[in-house]
Amino acid sequence: MLQQIHASAIAPALKLLPLKMSGHRSEQMLLVIGLQESRFEYRRQIGGPARGFWQFERNGGVRGVLEHPSTKALAESVCLARNVEATADSVYGALEHDDVLASAFARLLLWTDPQPLPAVGEVARAWDLYLRTWRPGKPHRKTWDALYAQAMEVVTCA
Repeated sequence: MLQQIHASAIAPALKLLPLKMSGHRSEQMLLVIGLQESRFEYRRQIGGPARGFWQFERNGGVRGVLEHPSTKALAESVCLARNVEATADSVYGALEHDDVLASAFARLLLWTDPQPLPAVGEVARAWDLYLRTWRPGKPHRKTWDALYAQAMEVVTCA
């Protein structure tokens, strides 16, 4: 399943973004955050408003990526490529059905953090980055390490 997500959502999303946003570090973070947020099973949050495998909320992550100075133009470019109007409502509505768009927005949200992505294998730094950028309401640290290891298998074998 993770190889399929990597091939069908993450790889095409990264092709829509500048080359400096690609690589194993990006892939690792996208895979582990998707696992942490939805297990790549739920495109609509159970009992909540978030959408897409990376569980974006309209007024949090979506609006943040669309308005952040470092991602605004890139988000507009991704939206154009995915035939989605670059508004919070349109992107939010499309995230549930467009895994490439969701993956690209997840990468762009990571880009808003001023620190470099952690190296593959830096589990604690990856957790800290996830907390800073996703700001989960109920973070589950106890699941992170095992999910990180699953994602790392895919990244190191790709």
